[in-house]
Amino acid sequence: MTTYSALTTLPGKPQAEALGEALEDLDPEPQGVGVFEMEDGSGLWEVGCYFTEEPDDIALMLLAAAYGAKPFVVSEVPDIDWVAKVRRELQPVVAGRFFVYGSHDADRVPSDAVPLLIEAAMAFGTGHHGTTQGCLKALEWLIGQGVHARNTVDIGCGTAVLAMAAAKVWPEDVLASDIDPVAVEVAEANALCNNLEGRVRCLEATGFDHPELMAAAPFDLVFANILKGPLVDLAPEMASVTAPSGHAILSGILNEQADEVVAAYDTAGFDCLRREVIGDWTTLTLGRR
Repeated sequence: MTTYSALTTLPGKPQAEALGEALEDLDPEPQGVGVFEMEDGSGLWEVGCYFTEEPDDIALMLLAAAYGAKPFVVSEVPDIDWVAKVRRELQPVVAGRFFVYGSHDADRVPSDAVPLLIEAAMAFGTGHHGTTQGCLKALEWLIGQGVHARNTVDIGCGTAVLAMAAAKVWPEDVLASDIDPVAVEVAEANALCNNLEGRVRCLEATGFDHPELMAAAPFDLVFANILKGPLVDLAPEMASVTAPSGHAILSGILNEQADEVVAAYDTAGFDCLRREVIGDWTTLTLGRR
């Protein structure tokens, strides 16, 4: 079956969300609408929707003009089994002792590795992105420094790969949270697949805004693999929930944005202990003063 995508960009979250809501009233109706902040530092937001019938070009043109967006780019989406394609093409990821793999590569897990099973069908961070790899390497570095975090949280957890990594190297339970309820379901499924049910507790929350998270603070280690803007906004709260001499591993940061994040966290009471650059992305390991 042929499907269609329609994509545009525009500045500002309120306008982007408003356009996303307006798209839901189109005829033919889109099967899904997404609104995302672009990760290139441009400040633009991407609005996309998918149709099982060819969309109305004129209606899309009028909506783009009304909300100050660029003209929609409409494309046919080929009928491909994307999950099978991803499974064929994604290779296991090695980051220190951690081996991130799909079930199709179960026979390739080294005997001395810490295995992290993430199915290709489950989005939100398969371990192949430079930000996730950077966080795993930062965790490996902290372990090498003799750190044992007895109270860990993974904010914006996605697949919960980072929370699971902490739960596999240390005996204590780990908290994980995400703003997206689908991501929370994915995280719970991954914890089950990795025999960590009950040890990785997954919550729906924005930042630290959840009673279980606040009750568990202060944390010895905080993972936050999100984006520069939310990271900068979270700096004061991050300081309040991180134990003295505790650590934070931050990513989702473009290389050119790293100094701004370091400055925000320096003001909040953190020292930058290490930077890991993988491609366009920087991961920061911070120590709470």
